[in-house]
Amino acid sequence: TVIPLEIPLLFQLPRPPPFMSQNRVSYFMDTAIGGYYYGQHHPMKPHRISMTHNLCLAYGLYRDMDVYRPRKATFEEMTEFHSDEYAAFLKRVNPDNAHEFIKDLQRFNVGRTGGDCPLFDGLFEFCQSSTGGSIDGAKRLISGAADVAVNWAGGLHHAKKSEASGFCYINDIVLAILEMLKYFPRVLYIDIDVHHGDGVEEAFYVTDRVMTVSFHKFGDMFFPGTGDIWDKGFGPGEYYAVNVPLKDGIDDEGFESIFNPVIQKVMEMFRPSAIVLQCGADSLAKDRIGCFNLTVKGHGNCVRFVRNFGVPTLVLGGGGYNIRSVARCWLYETAVVLDREVDEQIPYNDYWEYFGPDFNLHIQKSPMENSNSKEYLDKLKSKILENLRCLNAAPSVQMQEMPPIYIDSDDEDNMNPDSRNAEHFDDAKQKRNEFYD
Repeated sequence: TVIPLEIPLLFQLPRPPPFMSQNRVSYFMDTAIGGYYYGQHHPMKPHRISMTHNLCLAYGLYRDMDVYRPRKATFEEMTEFHSDEYAAFLKRVNPDNAHEFIKDLQRFNVGRTGGDCPLFDGLFEFCQSSTGGSIDGAKRLISGAADVAVNWAGGLHHAKKSEASGFCYINDIVLAILEMLKYFPRVLYIDIDVHHGDGVEEAFYVTDRVMTVSFHKFGDMFFPGTGDIWDKGFGPGEYYAVNVPLKDGIDDEGFESIFNPVIQKVMEMFRPSAIVLQCGADSLAKDRIGCFNLTVKGHGNCVRFVRNFGVPTLVLGGGGYNIRSVARCWLYETAVVLDREVDEQIPYNDYWEYFGPDFNLHIQKSPMENSNSKEYLDKLKSKILENLRCLNAAPSVQMQEMPPIYIDSDDEDNMNPDSRNAEHFDDAKQKRNEFYD
């Protein structure tokens, strides 16, 4: 499934004047999201997002961010990418009426016996919250109100137009990028999850306005089985899909040796107006599903490298199935985008016992073998850079009048239609006294 390219384009971005520019971070968190439950034996635990947020409170990072409760994404927003039938199914189905949707459950890959996308209570509301944070984060970047937007509940990169896949039901990433494309000429998507970002790549496979770059495990029947180096886009999008297929056990040094030069070259050739960075934490050492060997610092260095380009960036979550490591990682990366140093000793918090016995923010890599030889990584890097050199220049776009920025609200019908703008985010902005000191 591919995205149609008939999207209004901009001629001038509403960025603030230089003297106003600073490291402004918007952070989205629905405190109810940790209560959603995929099932007892399912590796996906939304509870990890609550743990991450609690660490942000314990470290006091919230003081340096604008914290927002995400709006629930609407059905109409979801169908900007997903089919009407699929979105309507997700809205209507629940564990109590599942017997009425036997054929649709099979058709849309939800709730199948032995499947990876279970049907659970509040599924649609979970998708609304995850997606709303990503879309509204994109709008904060578009309006110039933030330099970085963070939504750790987002990053669900496997969902397809009419099918759930890989624990993902609604592809918040694609929807956020579509929002960005209304204003930004070019958007770069970077994925450091251990799994290939197949849903996002598929959506933008034939366009040159979105470049997708995925660093992932490939081979040995590893899910989703896509993302070979030869998968590089099609038609106008040829060479705009960049895949970096890696083997088991890659460590910080090896990952950095290929991540930095590839992203540097991508930035030079593509010159993105905005970046979406998917920070799946299943690429960390000792993950329940992943097979990489990155530390929190190594993972965070990727975020730092991208952030240092100074391009408006939407930072999202993704995979990660050792919840203690995930919370550590995303707390550290929140500090990275804030340019804050944080103590390695985790302060007391509501999940204190989860981080014992050492209560250290950083994890050690495991003694597993690294199957990525220097020779393999050098050849891989050489081929990818060769492909990137096939891009003559950053694609140009036709100039059109920029559409107004609408910020959706549950009370939208009661708003003054002449005053709908980014300031309406203030309604959802969390007051400082809602958090403890």
